[in-house]
Amino acid sequence: MRTYSIRTYGCQMNVHDSERLAGLLERAGYARASDTAGDDVDLVVFNTCAVRENADNRLYGNLGRLYPAKQHRPGMQIAVGGCLAQKDRGTIVDRAPWVDVVFGTHNLAALPVLLERARHNAEAQVEIVEALQNFPSDLPSRRESPYSAWVSVSVGCDNSCTFCIVPALRGAETDRRPGDVLAEIRALVESGVVEVTLLGQNVNSYGRSFGDRLAFGKLLRACGSVDGLERVRFTSPHPRDFTDDVIAAMAETRNVMPTLHMPLQSGSDAMLRAMRRSYRQSRYLEIITRVRAAMPEAAITTDIIVGFPGETDDDFEQTLSVVREARFASAFTFQYSKRPGTPAAVMDDQVPKPVVQERYERLIELQDNLAWQANRALVGRPVEVLVATGEGRKDRATGRVSGRARDGRLVHVAGEAAPGDLVTSTITYAAPHHLVADSGITSHRRWGGAADSAHQPARPLLTIGPRPT
Repeated sequence: MRTYSIRTYGCQMNVHDSERLAGLLERAGYARASDTAGDDVDLVVFNTCAVRENADNRLYGNLGRLYPAKQHRPGMQIAVGGCLAQKDRGTIVDRAPWVDVVFGTHNLAALPVLLERARHNAEAQVEIVEALQNFPSDLPSRRESPYSAWVSVSVGCDNSCTFCIVPALRGAETDRRPGDVLAEIRALVESGVVEVTLLGQNVNSYGRSFGDRLAFGKLLRACGSVDGLERVRFTSPHPRDFTDDVIAAMAETRNVMPTLHMPLQSGSDAMLRAMRRSYRQSRYLEIITRVRAAMPEAAITTDIIVGFPGETDDDFEQTLSVVREARFASAFTFQYSKRPGTPAAVMDDQVPKPVVQERYERLIELQDNLAWQANRALVGRPVEVLVATGEGRKDRATGRVSGRARDGRLVHVAGEAAPGDLVTSTITYAAPHHLVADSGITSHRRWGGAADSAHQPARPLLTIGPRPT
């Protein structure tokens, strides 16, 4: 049996795609390599990102490092997929001739066939298609967590942000029908899942392709009727399309978590125009106000770009002002970097690196202080934690397990619990990026809902078939 390893870069969509690739490979007879296998595997798949800085350098550096392993391991194969593969195509094989397969974002299902063809023909196979052929949720999936799952509601993006290349690589937005999404969720719950995260490049434009602009709020409410589904999250919405019906659905649906990740990118209206973000500072803050009025306990997180071309000191100060007013629970902050193929890459007034670095450090310091203040206010309050795979491994030194609170905050809990358990404890300590609950577990629900019952067996490989016609 041939072994495989998948190395994933980038966003949650790539993580979910890698689960599908794993499902496809296991259905084709491959076995997942152990964590200690290193490069001693039969197949290495790189699922790449084209958004992050130096994405191509990272890929080619890793491919170069694998070259000696492939020379010494007859029959070893290397495949490259994801956004960078969609963008660079045949260039990858030109620069790294020892790569066997290059495939794009729209044809994940072709990977096993391309690998077999490369073996048979003894030459590289490059197959990139320009449009989605079948919605990828029809593919088998080997989930990383047996109790938590990603569920795509759409793929692609219809926005045209000047810093982003995703629409060119993922294509136009394509929505799934609500019945298909709910069928997948119910099947996941039947297999033991208690938490789902709804995925899309812009989830709250969901429904546009089938003519229902309120579809996402309706989908959130429908999730509330799925018995056994404890937690529902989603990422990422766009401020342009964020509507009050979604806020109401979040506040009124029992299992939709009080957490919202809504990218800001900049607090300056001038920068938002230059980024081609179709909202302004006032609109963004109005949404924050309405969310907090409906859900005072909501944790709001965001994305911010520092040093976008043309950003002045005043533009940056406006971003700091919004951060102070919004009081984000956390923020993913990025120093702007040119991405080839985007309008921003050729804009004038590129901000010098030292200026970007200084602004970035000021933003991090402000956000950490605000997050720490918010977390300290939670000390003494009870918190429900879903113990997580990976994070849920017990720390031998402290006797704690880790997981996520309902609002998404990372919490380290003292006591005996396993991944998938829902435990309640009281916060005893706060740091900027995590909380500690050393007061003891006061309630404990085992994975599957029964208190103190034996854990259900993990069933991570799931196939969702196409909707019947």
